[in-house]
Amino acid sequence: MKRMSAFAAAVLIVASGAGIAPRNASSRAGEARVVQSAGSQTAASLVKPQTFISLEAVPQGKQFEAAVVVAIQQGYHMNSHTPSEAYLIPTTLTATPPAGFKVVDTMYPPGKQIKFQFSEKPLDVYSGSVTVKLKLAADASAPVGAATIPVVLRYQACNETTCLPPTKVPIDVKFSVAAAGTAAHPAHADIFASKAAK
Repeated sequence: MKRMSAFAAAVLIVASGAGIAPRNASSRAGEARVVQSAGSQTAASLVKPQTFISLEAVPQGKQFEAAVVVAIQQGYHMNSHTPSEAYLIPTTLTATPPAGFKVVDTMYPPGKQIKFQFSEKPLDVYSGSVTVKLKLAADASAPVGAATIPVVLRYQACNETTCLPPTKVPIDVKFSVAAAGTAAHPAHADIFASKAAK
């Protein structure tokens, strides 16, 4: 049976809730340190999410999309939604819609294959900027006016040698609901013109 790398074991331990103290020795190939923070930075500070809605106002009974655009700090990456290895933590976006709304689908973009010092082969990751989209629906009974759908972005941030523990970042998707029959005006065409892969 193939031996699990020290990096893989460390990720599994942290994912289960047991922290690992940073080691003083530098990381070797095939092994990455798992630490609680990177200097003054935490995992949550390494990403900057912004939300966008596909319609200026969402009419009751209409489907629409929300996009969470995540800017990842240079030098860091996070695993894609479909990581290369089973032990790696996938990036997920989970919505908890209030009454009157439902999630139809969640659309994740494909990752990029990148080779790191600690990995024996390229890993499927997100870096730079990544956009995850939610296909949503407003019921005919959705309340008119301001609305908020809470979502949670879960990911694990890593650089070439160090991984931070998996973290969850709460995000509010805010938009307006209009009465049924109101004309739907598209918004943010640059974000919603192209479809993300599932």
